[in-house]
Amino acid sequence: MIHVFQMKMMTVLAILTLSLAACGQSEDTSSQGEQNAEQDSKQTAEGEQTEQDSSQTITYLGEEYTVPADVESIATASLESMEDAAVLGVQPMATITSGGEIPEYVADVIEGAEDIGSKRQPSHEKLLELSPDVILGSSKFQAEVTENLNKVAPMFPISHISSNWEENLRLMGTLTGNEEQADDVISQYKEDAASLQEDVQEAVDGKDVVVVRIRRGSIYLYPEDVYFNPVLYQDLGVEVPETLNAVEAQEMITLEKLAEMNPDHLYVQFAETENPDSPEYLNELQNDTIWNSINAVKNDQVYINSIDPMAQGGTAWSKTNFLEVVQETILK
Repeated sequence: MIHVFQMKMMTVLAILTLSLAACGQSEDTSSQGEQNAEQDSKQTAEGEQTEQDSSQTITYLGEEYTVPADVESIATASLESMEDAAVLGVQPMATITSGGEIPEYVADVIEGAEDIGSKRQPSHEKLLELSPDVILGSSKFQAEVTENLNKVAPMFPISHISSNWEENLRLMGTLTGNEEQADDVISQYKEDAASLQEDVQEAVDGKDVVVVRIRRGSIYLYPEDVYFNPVLYQDLGVEVPETLNAVEAQEMITLEKLAEMNPDHLYVQFAETENPDSPEYLNELQNDTIWNSINAVKNDQVYINSIDPMAQGGTAWSKTNFLEVVQETILK
C-alpha cells in the first residue's frame, strides 16, 4: 500500500518537474524571440540610418530628389547646366557636345569631359557605362529621354526658363559644395545690373533695342522674359518694344516684319550649327535692301554674335556676359 502511494507520488513529482521544465523552456523561447525581434529592429534602424547617411534629399523647383551624400561625378546633359558648371569652375565627368565638340565658349572649363552625345538625346548606353552620381538634364527632354536617364542616375530637368536662373545655379552649387560661390555670382550680377541701369536707360531713351536669333534660315523673336531679353527689359529696365508685347513664345518673323519694327539697336545671334542648310543666310541678309533700310543697320548699331551664339541666354553665364556686351555696345 505504501509502495503504491510512493509510486503515485513519484509520478506526480515527475509530471510537476516536466511542467516546470516546459514553462521554463517556454519562457526562454519567448525571451529569445523578444531578443531576436529587438535585434532585427535595431538592424533595420541601423540600415535606415546608413542609407540616410549615404544620401541626401535636394529640393529643386518644388520637387525632391534623392542623391548621394557626396556627389563626386556629374554629367551635364544640357547647355544650361554646362554654362552653370563653367561659371562655378566645375569639371563634369561627362557632357553633351555639338557636332562631337564641346562648345568653345565653355570648353576651357569642361574640356576633358566624356562625350555623351547630343543635347536632344544624350546616350543612355554611354551614361550607363560611366555611371555618374547625378545627371543634369533639361526640362525640354521628351518623356522617353527623361525616363531612360532616370534609370541611370537621379536626373534633374534643368529649367530652360530664364526666370529660374538663380535656382539652376544654386542647384549646381549645392551638388558641388559651391553654395557660397553661387550666391556671390548672383549677388554680383544684380549689383552690376543695378549700377548700369540708369546709364543704359538714358542711352536708349526713345529707342528700340531688339534681340533676334537666326535658326534654320529664319529670324526669330522672343518674349520679353525669354532668352537674353530679361537682361534688357527687366534687369536694365529698357523699354519693351511694342511688337514684343504680342510675342508669347519663340516666334518666326519675316525680314519685312523686322524692318517694320525698325529697331535702333539690334543684337543678332547666328550659329552655324543651327543653320546647317542655310550657312550663307546671314551674308545674304546683309546684302538685302530691306535689311539695309533698318535704323540699326544704317547707324552701325547691329551687333552680330557679340556673345557666343550658342549661349542659352537665361543662365548666370549668359546674363553676366551679356551685361558686359551691353556695356561695350550701347554704352561704348
